[in-house]
Amino acid sequence: MSLLDPLSTVVTALKRESIIPDVLPEDFYPSMLFSVIWPNGKEAVLGNELTREDTLDEPSINFAPMNVPPEQAYSEGEGELTYTVVMLDPDAPGRADPKFKCFRHWVITGLRSPPQTNLQSDKLLAAQSKPSTTPYRPPGPPPGTGEHRYTLLLFQEPPSAPLEIPQGATEYGAALEERLRWNAIDFGQKYGLKLVGANFFICRSID
Repeated sequence: MSLLDPLSTVVTALKRESIIPDVLPEDFYPSMLFSVIWPNGKEAVLGNELTREDTLDEPSINFAPMNVPPEQAYSEGEGELTYTVVMLDPDAPGRADPKFKCFRHWVITGLRSPPQTNLQSDKLLAAQSKPSTTPYRPPGPPPGTGEHRYTLLLFQEPPSAPLEIPQGATEYGAALEERLRWNAIDFGQKYGLKLVGANFFICRSID
């Protein structure tokens, strides 16, 4: 990423792969940087290519030190800020015919930004306070469908009260057919979430 304007670099990458406007609105501009990192050390960084084997297990959320300065980790009078991360596939079942757009791979809420006691660290993992709402499902591009743009979105939760997704909500549906045709932007609006970051990686089908 550019040291001069890393947030602009995010937007450039999202537009390059048409995630803006396929998933995100034209006017989206992030206020935070983040990535996800899998237990094997593989990390999603703005369109790098990963295999299904790289991404089999549920990852952690990695905030860079510059993104969550202590004075911004709390909302005035409201307490510590929390976050939701979602992972989706806008290219389901394939980019040429994305009739199942977007496939919901993962929803996790209640993430807390890590304490920044070591500003030299480049691995500040968010603390998880509850199980995933949508259990993590690794990428699985169907044979012959080429590249899939697995998209990760970071939402800031409302500071006034803990986010509670009621039982029975769509986001609890874990079966394959319950994950199809999900709109993350509508989800954010429904629960008063503020979209503050986006990232993605590429995974190819095995033909």
